[in-house]
Amino acid sequence: MSEKPSGIQPSGRERHFKPEELIVSKTDLKGHITYANEVFLRLSDYSEGEVLGKPHALIRHPDMPRCVFKLLWDRISSGHEIFAYVVNMASNGDHYWVYAHVTPTFDASHKVIGYHSNRRVPDPKVLSETIIPLYAELRKIEESLPNRKDGMKAASEALSQKLSDMGMSYDEFIQSL
Repeated sequence: MSEKPSGIQPSGRERHFKPEELIVSKTDLKGHITYANEVFLRLSDYSEGEVLGKPHALIRHPDMPRCVFKLLWDRISSGHEIFAYVVNMASNGDHYWVYAHVTPTFDASHKVIGYHSNRRVPDPKVLSETIIPLYAELRKIEESLPNRKDGMKAASEALSQKLSDMGMSYDEFIQSL
């Protein structure tokens, strides 16, 4: 596992939330948190004051493939929603998995003015059988090249090839799980 930029080391301990709970956050166009609900704050182990105005990457786990975040940002910044499995990290290094639905927020003239994300409890079987092995493979590709940008590009291409081999788009793949 890699070290988080803030210096927080992953603890290896997993946190959980209830199936009926939703993690909700909103960000501005640059990904700075403008709203976080109580479930977000509880799981991330941050106070509202510690997260408001901070980059959403504050909770990024180092095992999360950068190419998946690039896909997410490319999609939402172009005005489209995305569903994705994400592993996040709490302030003490604990991690928690989510099934995220991220959408752009539009103003009255249909201009993107921010982003909104609802996260649910993911299916543990989907995580263990599909997502965790896939993300480990993508991270290995990302880390295999000395240049981070080249690594992310190679992992993105590997993901695209894998989807092409399955005859599915990213959305079809995620919805099939």
